[in-house]
Amino acid sequence: MTHLRAPDQGPGTPLAPAGGGPAAGAGRWRRPGGRGDLVERLFAVQSLFALLLVFVLAIAVSPRRNGEILFLSTENLGNIVRAVSEIGIIAIGMTFVVLLGGIDLSVGAILGLSAVGTATLMVDSGLGILPAVTVVLLIGALFGALQGYATARLGIQSFIVTLAGLQVARGLARIWSGGLGIPIAYGDGPQEAPPAFEILNGTVNGVLPVPAVLFIGIGVAAIVVLRKTAFARHVYAIGGNEKAARLSGVPVLRVKVAVFAIAGLLAAVAGIIHAGQLNQGSPNDGAGYELDAIAAVVIGGTSLAGGTGSMGGTLAGALLLGILNNILALNNIDANVQLLIKGLVIVAAAGLQKLRRSIV
Repeated sequence: MTHLRAPDQGPGTPLAPAGGGPAAGAGRWRRPGGRGDLVERLFAVQSLFALLLVFVLAIAVSPRRNGEILFLSTENLGNIVRAVSEIGIIAIGMTFVVLLGGIDLSVGAILGLSAVGTATLMVDSGLGILPAVTVVLLIGALFGALQGYATARLGIQSFIVTLAGLQVARGLARIWSGGLGIPIAYGDGPQEAPPAFEILNGTVNGVLPVPAVLFIGIGVAAIVVLRKTAFARHVYAIGGNEKAARLSGVPVLRVKVAVFAIAGLLAAVAGIIHAGQLNQGSPNDGAGYELDAIAAVVIGGTSLAGGTGSMGGTLAGALLLGILNNILALNNIDANVQLLIKGLVIVAAAGLQKLRRSIV
């Protein structure tokens, strides 16, 4: 079997594909320790440098109140991590899909379906937290797995499959909810959710929001998976060159189904958090979230061509977007200008990816 080495992984294999992506598997190889390897390592931490730069700039331009830098207040920093938790969790799943060389446009709709499911199962059906959450997670994972199976078995591009999946998930959410938002009231009576579900609106030690804790925990687990497991090596191999991976014995079908199932599962987790934070489940929840998740992945340095990228970069990309949103809001920047600035950041990240491919 041809061993492919991902940027996240340590040394141990003699050769690695140059720049990742399909071209790498076509015959270009780089030797560890060479110029290409050094440039690859520098680009691998580009998102961390960008995050640090944006953080410093945010401090510099932050409004002050009685000499206090509002951006650095504990409450504001907690709000930033809380705000990015849902997009960040979705982006973690999206990273696996993009590393595979695919895309998943359905995750925002799965979030909406999951939020509706969470509210409906607890409020209307009277299920407890554990059964309701379990059912919602299974729905998300199964939805993703079916999309992965269609992509791998039928050979349909993931863009098309998940675009259809977006429509299906949104339609199911509207049918399930009757087209209306399902409010969540807490209590022990009928039509009320268990009070314990309110924990998603709470904080740990009065500082770190619970959704942020979940985001950090899932992010750390995903980094470990991407660095240490054979499954991750298979994902990189398929993203680098699917044909070569197949000939090398990589179980392409199983890996693709698993990756899309992970993306669906994490979108469902984000949907449960969303319902808990807003105290409702609406079929329109999550609209456009898939684009923010893709933006976080791209800013994090993961190649849309597949085969190259890191989970740490995605986490940094999600935080960067959160800080950018926050500092622009603190300075009362017009919403249209905010969109323009974020668009320019994404273009810059894509430009760096192209530069990376041309150098390595």
